[in-house]
Amino acid sequence: MSTTENAIASAEAHSAHNYHPLPVVVASAEGAWMTDVEGRRYLDMLAGYSALNFGHGNRRLIDAAKAQLDRVTLTSRAFYHDRFADFCTELAALCGMEAVLPMNTGAEAVETAVKTARKWGYRVKGVPDGMAKIIVASDNFHGRTTTIVSFSTDPEARADFGPYTPGFEIVPYGDLTAMREAMTENTVAVLIEPIQGEAGVLVPPAGYLPGVRELTRERNVLFIADEIQSGLGRTGKTFALDHEGVVPDMYVLGKALGGGVVPVSAVVSSADVLGVFRPGEHGSTFGGNPLACAVALEVVAMLRTGEHQQRAAELGDHLHRELGLLAGGGAVEAVRGRGLWAGVDIAPALGTGREISEKLMEEGVLVKDTHGSTIRIAPPLVISKEDLDWGLDRLRTVLSAR
Repeated sequence: MSTTENAIASAEAHSAHNYHPLPVVVASAEGAWMTDVEGRRYLDMLAGYSALNFGHGNRRLIDAAKAQLDRVTLTSRAFYHDRFADFCTELAALCGMEAVLPMNTGAEAVETAVKTARKWGYRVKGVPDGMAKIIVASDNFHGRTTTIVSFSTDPEARADFGPYTPGFEIVPYGDLTAMREAMTENTVAVLIEPIQGEAGVLVPPAGYLPGVRELTRERNVLFIADEIQSGLGRTGKTFALDHEGVVPDMYVLGKALGGGVVPVSAVVSSADVLGVFRPGEHGSTFGGNPLACAVALEVVAMLRTGEHQQRAAELGDHLHRELGLLAGGGAVEAVRGRGLWAGVDIAPALGTGREISEKLMEEGVLVKDTHGSTIRIAPPLVISKEDLDWGLDRLRTVLSAR
């Protein structure tokens, strides 16, 4: 067997089969390119589901991590450390908010947002104990913990993990009327993705997000925006909500916040909302650790200049123009997205999303499928136009080979 085959066989023999990776074994990476154990290079058009917005091995982020590694990496929240205040202050400022509650993974941040909303509902809104409701959207993806899959509509994520956590109302994504009808005096929050990534990069109808903002204000309900995938530059602005001038009550952030170096997530909100917590009521040993804060601080500094957002906007316009030319030609049924983020629906006659992803891998391009017929394209924001065009040329080659 080859080196690749040996590595895959060993992984399959000694790990749980909770993922179905493409058969490539990455050994190194830089910028928008990855190299496998056989020395073959691949263009990364997935960017770790937006965790690698700034590319592999970004020098600023690696240098920040190395400098911190020589000082202190973990204190737990039993003590303060000298990077924590700066991280919270700078991230809050980037978000136009006042307070930060740091965690590690996106799912942890969503769980934190759920706990925050419920506690706010009881302590501030006056909802009777145990009666708090949170409205979510169908086809959502907010993580895979027990509580989160309780309000998933994806059988693959939800089946066989019950009993499920109550307290959630599911309404169709993009349907403001359904959301209004679902609201009661016990509704404490609306939790939605401004763009649904796992569902196929679904962009809601124009006016929907401002409508959600108006409705939640009118009914004294928290608007929680899960910008774990869509935030921090991916769509051409700092947050996907920025495209419609909407500011939520709470951002849920992750993925790119750690720069592809360490897992970092956070809930960012007002001092009043996050002020419902008291010592001992919520926490994480690793949340807000010195290494995480050092890297995330550099991420915030890079976003403050706006150059990555502008690059995502400009290259995103080019990406969608080129993908748009493929739609309607028989191979591609639809293209959706914003910025350097696209969902491409492949015509069933041409193959499944998985099959197209495998063919692209053979051409030296790495993407990933979702929901059967869709492939997601989300390269690092640092990708060059020449490399982006090279990847699009490979896509055209695959789609034309019938």
